[in-house]
Amino acid sequence: MVDGGQGAAMRHGPVFRWVTAAGLLLVVLGFVVWETGPDHPELEQVELTVLEEEPDGACAVRWTDPYGAGQRTGPYRCDPDRDPLLKDTSEFEWGSLGWDIGYVVAEGDLKGELYDPDVETAADRAVAVSDALTVSGALVTFAGLVCGGVRTLIRLAGLTGWAPLTVRRAERLREAAHGVVREHERAVRAVRDAWQPLHDARVREELAAVPVGRLRWASVPLLPVAELQRHGIRTVRDVLDAGAWGLADTTGLGRRAAEKVWSAARRRAADVAEDTWVRLDADLSGPDAERLLTALRVLVQAGPEARSAVEEARRLIPELDRHLLTALPAGDLRLLFGTDRDGRADARAAVRRLREMVAEAERSGRWLRFLQTSIDLLRAADADPLALSARVDFASRPDAYQERLWHIVRTSPALTG
Repeated sequence: MVDGGQGAAMRHGPVFRWVTAAGLLLVVLGFVVWETGPDHPELEQVELTVLEEEPDGACAVRWTDPYGAGQRTGPYRCDPDRDPLLKDTSEFEWGSLGWDIGYVVAEGDLKGELYDPDVETAADRAVAVSDALTVSGALVTFAGLVCGGVRTLIRLAGLTGWAPLTVRRAERLREAAHGVVREHERAVRAVRDAWQPLHDARVREELAAVPVGRLRWASVPLLPVAELQRHGIRTVRDVLDAGAWGLADTTGLGRRAAEKVWSAARRRAADVAEDTWVRLDADLSGPDAERLLTALRVLVQAGPEARSAVEEARRLIPELDRHLLTALPAGDLRLLFGTDRDGRADARAAVRRLREMVAEAERSGRWLRFLQTSIDLLRAADADPLALSARVDFASRPDAYQERLWHIVRTSPALTG
């Protein structure tokens, strides 16, 4: 088992054999083009009299046609690097004409014409195509032989479980799942942190209205609440504010009696806290209220799609973690070399399952939902932190805010979705 689409091809067919065969076919095609293409014409050497010559070698020359057409003239590309004596003979008595060597076509319609090697012909083009096919075929053949050899060595070594690409893709899917869960938990935590001061203040108001006499029947023997009242401790909130040591010092009660009263007040406070609810309404104001509305707005705007994505991510993460741990050798050749046969078999099975999970996440759009939800939660938290916008949004859909707040506060933090 190897990685990706190429790995699938290698499992179902000798892909590198086909690569090698394709390379050999290109070499054969290059040879065929070279054999069947037009040949360069037969040439015959002639002496050229240089009538005019430019510094770059552009010349006008005269030659004698060896096939009976007499003397002919025409342009030619002389060799600019030939001996200077061949370029200018003005110091000699026979004149100032130069001299060079050229070739004329010895066959066909151009027989007797001066051959210019700088002009591309059909034969030149055929040779270029033949060279391109041959070189490409040789490279493809070499790649097929090398990769096939490596594949064979891996098989002989029993290391067919190497699948680093699948492991990396599964790790990225896990990171996306962890990311959406992490961002959602951050948003939920922001709501809890903003709600807690409001709830605590409301609970203190409720406890301030509960007479300390209500604690009398909280223990046997009965608590000495009359003594507390004589010393100014009149409500349950007064008891909590004083603390066990403060009660003992203020009222003269013994240490154990003061601790019993304080414990009874704490139990009462827990009951009141359980029954006390901070309802969102237009009259709720202050910095804590604005912070709560702003934090709730993040989750309300993300909508039920965010909750669904988080639930999917939480279901997916444990299985991904389990299979990634088993498939660890498949992502590292050094680990794979040190893993026994059973370990490699387990890694191959884990890779198969990871490949299925990644394919399903892509096909269903789950992977994209994880990424998009994370972005939405971050963008909602940072783009518009103004409490005024949150209050306007709350006014347009108060039930959505109430429902989200109830779900977050009344649900265990580990289960909040």
